[in-house]
Amino acid sequence: MTQAILLIAHGSRRAAANAELEWIATRLRERIPNWIVEHAYLEIAEPTIAQGIARCVTHGAKRVVLAPYFLSAGRHVLEDLEAARYSAALKYPQIEFILAQALGPHELLVELLLQRIQEVSGNLAEAAASHGE
Repeated sequence: MTQAILLIAHGSRRAAANAELEWIATRLRERIPNWIVEHAYLEIAEPTIAQGIARCVTHGAKRVVLAPYFLSAGRHVLEDLEAARYSAALKYPQIEFILAQALGPHELLVELLLQRIQEVSGNLAEAAASHGE
């Protein structure tokens, strides 16, 4: 079965912010070359979710995982993306659409956050060492 990932972010007026999602999509394509990987934006930027879904279907996807690039499961994930999934299922009844969970909370996000703080502060090692005592 041909499977696809539609990576979805909020969207921004800033091209650099939108380029981050494109970068993530490219990395996913490299990691799972046998999957179709597209990206889309909830609002403001293109491709839209409907356009992203259409690209997945055009490339032959029989199952599309809608993967929110959001930290928490707020209104966008629970309502907007669920509505997009429902609309896609009505338009393409032969395709299975699955909505993945938002990114957090997850232990890997804690590690990433600590890494980013370490990059700018340089003294997290001391804090971690004292926490273990």
